[in-house]
Amino acid sequence: MKTFLITTALAATLGTAAAAETIGVSMSRFDDNWLTVLRNAMSAKADASDDISIQIEDGRDDVARQLDQVKNFIATGVDAIIVNPVDTSATQALTAEAEAAGVPLVFVNRMPVNLETLPDNQAFVGSDERDSGTLETIAVCDQLAAAGKTEADIYIMMGMLSNQAAVQRTQDIHDVIDGGKCAVTLNIIDKQTAEWQRDTAQDLMTNWLSSGTPFDAVISNNDEMAIGAIQAIKAAGISMEDVVIGGVDATQDALLAMAAGELDVTVFQNAAGQGEGAIETALQLARGEEVDRTVWVPFELVTPENMRDYVAAN
Repeated sequence: MKTFLITTALAATLGTAAAAETIGVSMSRFDDNWLTVLRNAMSAKADASDDISIQIEDGRDDVARQLDQVKNFIATGVDAIIVNPVDTSATQALTAEAEAAGVPLVFVNRMPVNLETLPDNQAFVGSDERDSGTLETIAVCDQLAAAGKTEADIYIMMGMLSNQAAVQRTQDIHDVIDGGKCAVTLNIIDKQTAEWQRDTAQDLMTNWLSSGTPFDAVISNNDEMAIGAIQAIKAAGISMEDVVIGGVDATQDALLAMAAGELDVTVFQNAAGQGEGAIETALQLARGEEVDRTVWVPFELVTPENMRDYVAAN
């Protein structure tokens, strides 16, 4: 009887393990504050369920490495794949690999260039970048106007130019200016990439400051670069009350900078919402359920007036 019970229990255990759905996740990089929140949200969502097994790999900003990771996931027989793309213009190859193998694929956070032609078992979960830069820029304009400006000179810090978010957020700034949506006249002194990185942004801002050109604001594609700009501006002895700084993501570090009176505007990008949404969408596709090709998670404007609502969000 004991042998039978042990055998039965083992069979039940193996049956449960076999029933678990496996998801392979390839992140563009681990070394990024906001993407770490996204990654942790996916892990937490999987850990909360006994029916999900998740494996997360670091793409290290290498397109070839990420493609190899997807191929390896397919070879090991995962039920679905989630990808945070290294290069949004190179996502066709990832789509082709997954489609050929019949494995569902979900792109998260960074919109794939082939979004409109994704097969039925592939989707994108993220936020509409047309809103992010627009909300940020209009809010910066409003703060400049509130400070009595009718015209303002600005710098723009861009993310990696191979990334759709960087391209769109920068275009949003131009669209606000060209569309007459700004409360003041904005003059762009210069715009350059700081590759999403704080240290790179600090170096870039230091170079700009060395020219001695007066400026009124810095509009950054993300919070990390905005913080780098702030560090350089403070090091130069410029009062943060004399300039307006905008970013995107509403990271914890960004909210600390806002509480200190250094960051004026950010835009909440819901990392937990995107991460959980990616897992849910991947599971639905793995089970043969129909999902929308695009699952939107809205952006939300954050200023000193409402920042307390977002303290624990990202």
